[in-house]
Amino acid sequence: MRRTILLIPILFATVTLASCGSGRPIHYYTVDLPAGPEPTARVYPVTLLIGHIGGPEILMDQPIAYRVGPNEIGTYQYHLWDAAPVQMLKTSLLRRLRASGKYQSVAELGSSAQGEYVLHGRLYDFEEVDAGGMSGLVSMEFELDDRKDRKMVWNHFYSHSEPVQGKTIADVVAALDRNLRQGLDEVVSGLDGYFAANLHAEP
Repeated sequence: MRRTILLIPILFATVTLASCGSGRPIHYYTVDLPAGPEPTARVYPVTLLIGHIGGPEILMDQPIAYRVGPNEIGTYQYHLWDAAPVQMLKTSLLRRLRASGKYQSVAELGSSAQGEYVLHGRLYDFEEVDAGGMSGLVSMEFELDDRKDRKMVWNHFYSHSEPVQGKTIADVVAALDRNLRQGLDEVVSGLDGYFAANLHAEP
């Protein structure tokens, strides 16, 4: 993808700021978040805590990243996330687990909540890739720790390149958003499968 980009409005939450009539506008983008929890017939007797979500330094900041060959990553100057990708991932994961309605409680580690299980993760990739056609690459890994037994009981690795349907930054953001949702759906489903096999859900 050429680095000279035609700026168009994006269908996600986008904010445009300009400095007193001079300079190029800065565009902010975000990812979709799930709605509130849906009623479910199975609720696991578990308080699930979301622990640290790590990642490389470039994903701790807001600029949208793109990969240049196998060993170089750049960022767009005027196209930013409204929060760092690692924080967007954590917020989205927290919301999706709560929206599943399958846990007594889902909270962040370090809050007042006391939980039996802690979910940790790491975001490896969250960027535009141009090799072989434009795509949005998302790679991440999660592990579930049993606090009582002090051991990891479940883990899941996800990596996928989602084709970009267009040639603008908005299209790149849409591909990354779709990819992130697909990956988090796998995480939520995998956790559901683990607890279904190892715990009795309460009606």
